[in-house]
Amino acid sequence: MAEHRFHLKANWPGLRNDVGEIETANLLTKVSIPPEMDGPGIGTNPDEMLLGAAATCYIITLAAMMERSQLDKVSLTMTSVGIVDVTNGTITYKKIIHRPDIVLKSSVTDGDFKLADKLANKAEKACMISRALQGNVTIDVYPTISAASE
Repeated sequence: MAEHRFHLKANWPGLRNDVGEIETANLLTKVSIPPEMDGPGIGTNPDEMLLGAAATCYIITLAAMMERSQLDKVSLTMTSVGIVDVTNGTITYKKIIHRPDIVLKSSVTDGDFKLADKLANKAEKACMISRALQGNVTIDVYPTISAASE
């Protein structure tokens, strides 16, 4: 069994509405509470970072599945939304919605469209971050699949 470790250093010099920073091997950024939660909104925040982790894991997993299935794409882009519920002072990360936009080569078949749709939904279940969130955060996937114009 191989085990991978990822490290992060955090510095939070002040109180709730101050600004801290985080550093990993490939990321250095300021962090604070978002303005939607009465924070200063400087740098990123935990809500964006969770959305970013889920979105990047999903799109990389989908690209890998398409490659293994030899499903040729012209482009793979995506928008994602994280929905956070605040009820009676309790903050809950409720849902993530991924909307992948898959553009296949112009020579695609009906089978290619079906395979792309199947993989778009399967990638969410295969993604490590999605599995880590399972049972706590709902993740919905609404793919758009088209063929490139010639």
